[in-house]
Amino acid sequence: MTGMSGGRWCAFICGVAILCSTILTVSDGQLNGAEKIISETLFSSDAMRGGAPDGWQLLENKGTANLGLEKYEDGYALHLKSDSSSSFGIRKELSLVAGEYPFLNWQWKAITLPAGGDVRKSDTDDQALQLYVAFEATGWPAKLNTPVIGYIWDSECPKGTEVTSPQPLAGKVRYIVLRDKTDALDTWCTEKRNVFDDYRKLFPDIEGGNPRDINGISIMINSQHTKSEAEGFISHVYFSRE
Repeated sequence: MTGMSGGRWCAFICGVAILCSTILTVSDGQLNGAEKIISETLFSSDAMRGGAPDGWQLLENKGTANLGLEKYEDGYALHLKSDSSSSFGIRKELSLVAGEYPFLNWQWKAITLPAGGDVRKSDTDDQALQLYVAFEATGWPAKLNTPVIGYIWDSECPKGTEVTSPQPLAGKVRYIVLRDKTDALDTWCTEKRNVFDDYRKLFPDIEGGNPRDINGISIMINSQHTKSEAEGFISHVYFSRE
C-alpha cells in the first residue's frame, strides 16, 4: 500500500481483509431521491470514536494522525493532513457481493500535494488522497492475497496511469491515478468508478479478472517518503447500483 513498508502493509491488509464479528449490514439509502446507495460509508455526523469517524477504525502506519470532520453540504467531509513523518488513514469493513453495487462515488479536493510524490517509485510513493477498495482474499495468508484497488490523487504520476504498488509485499495492490498536479487545488472534484470493471482490467492475472466480493474500504494520506506535507478533504463516499 502507498506509504507503507512491508510490515506495515501486512498489518493494514490483516485489518481490511479479515472480516471481524461486527461486520456491517448492507442497506439501501437515498441520495437526492435518485439512487439506491450503500449509505454506511457516508459521513453523516461529526462524531469521532477512537480518533476516527463513528463506525470507522483509525489506522496509524507512521507518525501521528491528524484528521477530523468538517461540515460540508448535507453531510461532513474528512479532513486529513500529514507531515514529513506521517502515514495514516481510516478503514471500514463492508460485505458487498460482486456486481451488486458496482459504482463507487465520492468527492475530494487536494489542498497540498507531497513535493515530488510519485506512485511509480517506492521512495517517492506519497499522495495527498488515497481511496482503497479491498476484495475477498484469493488464498492464505489473506494479508498477502487480498486484491486492492487504490484510486489516488498523485503529484507527478500522470492521471490515467495504472500501476502496481512499488512497495514490498504489495503486488496485489493496483492503482489508478485519477488526479495529479495539473488539477486545481482547493477545488472539489466528483468521481464515479465502476470498481468491478476496474477489477477486471487491473487483475487479469487473478482468476481471469473475475471480480470478487468487496470486504473493505480505506481512506489514506502520507508524505513521509518525500519528507514533505500533504493535505486533502474527502466526502460523500458511497456505493451505488447505477
